[in-house]
Amino acid sequence: MERDSKVVPVNAGNVAERASLSGGPLLAESEPSPFRIVRPDGSSPFVFICDHASRRIPQSLGSLGLSETELSRHIAWDIGAAAVTERLSENFNATAAFQNYSRLVIDCNRCLEVFNSIPSISEDTLVPGNNDLGEAERQVRVDEIFTPYHNAISQILDDRAAQNRDTILVSVHSFTPLFKGFQRPWDFAVVYNRDPRLSHIVLDLLGADGDLNLGDNEPYYLSDETDYTLPVHGEQRHLPHTQFEIRQDLIETPKQQSMWADRLTDTLKRALEKLNKGNI
Repeated sequence: MERDSKVVPVNAGNVAERASLSGGPLLAESEPSPFRIVRPDGSSPFVFICDHASRRIPQSLGSLGLSETELSRHIAWDIGAAAVTERLSENFNATAAFQNYSRLVIDCNRCLEVFNSIPSISEDTLVPGNNDLGEAERQVRVDEIFTPYHNAISQILDDRAAQNRDTILVSVHSFTPLFKGFQRPWDFAVVYNRDPRLSHIVLDLLGADGDLNLGDNEPYYLSDETDYTLPVHGEQRHLPHTQFEIRQDLIETPKQQSMWADRLTDTLKRALEKLNKGNI
């Protein structure tokens, strides 16, 4: 994290409160909070969210039965997404929220009812530590990771609404270039459902440059049945929003991450001008 980032401390009286979590059956007191908030008082209308920022597994779960090689792959996290989000937050002086545990523990961008909320298989990899979980074992992951993370985002948005601040949500993800044998051709994509305004303007601005293979709801699309973060925090609040998907081999190195973040900073600045002018 850059030296001037403002991180909410884990104590009473702010959205990083986790007194009720300390010493719980999943996370030890010595382990990180389920989430990290940077620049909580950021001046930008943008709020960045990174659901799959980390590949960390709680100590109580060991390695979920997976090798270090598997835990380094895209199945455990969105490679490069956290670093891009960090720089976007820095560039805009914007609040950003990061989820601190692997999507293999619980996927914080999935509805709890779907099969891959806690996946027993990811792509073609079996996850032994997620097999045959009882209801109590599943619920503790909800209680100690999923719910606190989304409560933190809700608190940020509630506070901004109470202050009559404009808010634009941008969720940052990355995707693997090869999935189940299919070579994905896209360099970058936007994902949306009912509200395409910001997504379409981002596509138009990047498309005008002519150097990118752009995905429009590819390789993923947003839906109420599978996704959680933007349907709940964006659509239900009627906030402008979009989800960025960057091919992970394009943001593997710090240089690539900075380049993409800076390019998207420029794109979002121009998109904001169009939003403010009511052109979409």
